[in-house]
Amino acid sequence: MKYAFIVNPIAGKKTKQSDFVDAVEKYFAENGGEYEIYFTTGRLDAMRYAKELAQSGENLRIYACGGEGTAFEVLNGIIGYKNVSMGVVPCGSANDFISYFSDKSLFLDVPAQVDGEEIEIDLIKVGDKYAMNSCSVGMDAMVAANMSKFKSWPFVSGKMAYILALVYTLFSKLGVKLTVCLDDGKKIIEKKALFAVIANAPFYGGGFYPTPDAKPFDGELDFSVISVVSRFKILSLLDEYRAGTHIKLPKLCEYGLCNKAVITADRQVPVNMDGEIVFAQKSEFEICKSALKLILPKTISDVWKKRADSYKTLA
Repeated sequence: MKYAFIVNPIAGKKTKQSDFVDAVEKYFAENGGEYEIYFTTGRLDAMRYAKELAQSGENLRIYACGGEGTAFEVLNGIIGYKNVSMGVVPCGSANDFISYFSDKSLFLDVPAQVDGEEIEIDLIKVGDKYAMNSCSVGMDAMVAANMSKFKSWPFVSGKMAYILALVYTLFSKLGVKLTVCLDDGKKIIEKKALFAVIANAPFYGGGFYPTPDAKPFDGELDFSVISVVSRFKILSLLDEYRAGTHIKLPKLCEYGLCNKAVITADRQVPVNMDGEIVFAQKSEFEICKSALKLILPKTISDVWKKRADSYKTLA
């Protein structure tokens, strides 16, 4: 088994990477084993290098050490290679996906990561790309795009960057006419919406809960479509959204499960895939069941492996 750590040196506040790399080098010096550390040099470099490693055919554990963008790139570099499992090391400003499993600090524990077990999780296929956590269309994606303006500010956490980006986005045009076609027409939602979310896990934006019931191994995607509201009601909506209680407001939110969603807007809109932004008028999202072997730290992997396996049994 070879362990590869792909490190984004500019992710987050750029402070966690050095300590983690030192801990990796110390661990392997004391315990032996084959490993390498690679520092990315720019956008898409993590994807390129992860794919290069995967194509070697070696039995690999590849760890994405950065934020959502680094994880997105590594995931899309290794997808389809059965010889590779993936771990996540939270060096970014949010790293929302792993918040589902536990305290993120556990993922900075090198021995626990190396000794961790793998669980199979679902993914979201969007065109020729894959997302691990969530995708969104509309204002929410615009907020994700605008987060980059604030992440580099001193003392601004991932959650605060999201809130600042939200306030910034409020000064733009609110609402977009969406047609959301679920499971090849079994359900169709047409409304002027703030945004629509298709998710594999419950958290994003530094701890908000757009899809509080989502589980990344249940073989289904959760969707949440939020109706447009006035600027004066945004703050109260934000409180509901942070708590995940917006799904109990049927006049505001349509929520449920699906295997596939096609979202068509009345114009080109931002589409968010785990923090990666593209612009499109029509987007297709589809579940890919048990598509990734995810490494969880040993301190929590036993518990989560049992939970994930229980869903496979029910399926």
